[in-house]
Amino acid sequence: MARNRVIYQSEALYVSSGLNSTTSGAHAQLERVQSANYNFSISRQDINQYGQLSRIDSIVLEPPTVGLDFTYYLTDGFNERALGFYVATGSQNSGNFPSGHMTAQSGQNFYITTVAEGADATGVTAINSVIGVGNAFLSNYSLDLAVGSLPTVSVSMEGSNINSVTGTTITGGAISGISSPAISPSSGTSLGLTGVLKPANTGYSAISALRPGDITISLSSFNNTGISDLGPESEAIHIQSASLAIPLSRTPLQRLGTKFAYARAVDFPVKATLSVKAIVNEVVATDLSNILNDGVQKDISLTLKGPDGTTNKMIWILKGCTLDSESFSSSIGSNKSVDLSFSTQIGGPNDTAHGILVSGANTTAVFS
Repeated sequence: MARNRVIYQSEALYVSSGLNSTTSGAHAQLERVQSANYNFSISRQDINQYGQLSRIDSIVLEPPTVGLDFTYYLTDGFNERALGFYVATGSQNSGNFPSGHMTAQSGQNFYITTVAEGADATGVTAINSVIGVGNAFLSNYSLDLAVGSLPTVSVSMEGSNINSVTGTTITGGAISGISSPAISPSSGTSLGLTGVLKPANTGYSAISALRPGDITISLSSFNNTGISDLGPESEAIHIQSASLAIPLSRTPLQRLGTKFAYARAVDFPVKATLSVKAIVNEVVATDLSNILNDGVQKDISLTLKGPDGTTNKMIWILKGCTLDSESFSSSIGSNKSVDLSFSTQIGGPNDTAHGILVSGANTTAVFS
């Protein structure tokens, strides 16, 4: 009987530790996933000639691009660690959050498993199909915080290959018979690897999600350089939403003799931005010339606590930030609001004054 549809109930999303990963311990299931979308596009050059109206051929000159976008609820750092980000345990140190994605690497593989219609992906004994995205590199990471919404992360990946497999089985507590989507960058041919995944579960984090009421954003270091009152928190503007974006645009590097890009290098410099929207309460005495003359770069912290309201689950510190813009809006029937835009550049591994430092409460072994 033909399947009627596929919904979230029947799917699970996995990530590998590396391009050549094959064992179940080298793959991790991402938790609290809310959406997953994938696509590919092929750029072709039409070959035409005098004497014939239609093209005589259509040749692929550039490597295809496979896109994978997914979102998930932020918890305690498990997904970030699985995706290759640097997340310290307990406190921040010199490791920049996106450092694992800024050096030359072979990329990761992603798998989306689908089980029978009407069955949960957790606890099944058979897999209907597996979609694989190979040689995937991070192109964007964004965190959205807002009143009335759960903290949500959006991730975009760029891959080089996509495949689908049917007829896989679950034997001995593992999903076997999965053809890896990984390819050789130089030849564009499959590496011929077969992967094994762990059966889907409900996740490794001790919490289901973080609440907007347990989020604190400290902007007090900018209080003397802005026009609105940014701190201390008990007297600060009333923040309604915040969005942190870390774009890692990449340029495919090619050479004669290879069909695919031999590397996808990050375009430097990398500029992370933090956008904040708040309700205005007080105005401080200052002048735009003071902001322009203040050359001191400052820090901003985002603290996300657990359901108990006291235990820190994730802490973000943006080092070396500058205030880029401040926009006020006022109209009849609505609260006066302000939009603030901050930015910082991601520094090198030895630069402790710039970039983003992150710590999380999760200590689960991601790949084992």
